[in-house]
Amino acid sequence: MEPKPRKGPCHNVTPSGCLPSPTAVVSSEDETVKISVKLLKLISGEFDLESILFLKLTKMGICSLGCIDDCVNLERLDLSRNDISNLKPLASLRLLTVLNLSANRISNLDPLHACENLQSLNLAGNLISSFDALHSITDLKNLDTMRLKDTICSFSNPVCMNTSYLNTMLDMFPNIKVLDEIDGSVPIHAPLVPKKWVEDGYWELKPMQQTQTDEAIEQFHGLVKECRELNSKAADVITKIRRTLRAAN
Repeated sequence: MEPKPRKGPCHNVTPSGCLPSPTAVVSSEDETVKISVKLLKLISGEFDLESILFLKLTKMGICSLGCIDDCVNLERLDLSRNDISNLKPLASLRLLTVLNLSANRISNLDPLHACENLQSLNLAGNLISSFDALHSITDLKNLDTMRLKDTICSFSNPVCMNTSYLNTMLDMFPNIKVLDEIDGSVPIHAPLVPKKWVEDGYWELKPMQQTQTDEAIEQFHGLVKECRELNSKAADVITKIRRTLRAAN
């Protein structure tokens, strides 16, 4: 009997495409893709999970967030186009500022209440059916950009069908500057031009901290070079002293 093909758009993949990879942990029982330590290290290039500041894990068929809660210093996270429904591990990511959860199976946002630094949140294309489901994130004081529907990608949520959707959302989130494709600085009656949530290349940008890390590594190599030069000079001095002592004897 031939093995059944795994479900999901793309299992065991790398960010560059649907290529086989041993890093995504697939359960033999329910065939779900789970984020693993190995996967996080491969994608980020970091040895220590606490050093990871930026992750893009899209179109990987992920059902379980696994150990992503160990990435406590994450600032930007893209989990779009997966099969995620449980956000509990994200409650540990208190430094998170940008989060893309579009095109998943999310209906409960309670864990995001702990992400107090969250500024930009994309929830388009999920299963959020009522305004009550959004109450848990109304206390996020830094949240100023949110998307529950995306006309470019044809993503939405059941709650967006409510006739009072826009007014209710603006009442619930008075600090929101950009809701879906509506910029708060533009009059509501003005013609709406569909916009992408973030600009092309946004998720490929290096975080500022990465630049600082590169500088630290460069300084480290400079110190190593300097130490080698000092060691060489010291060896020369020792050799000269020995020759002098021999000549004196």
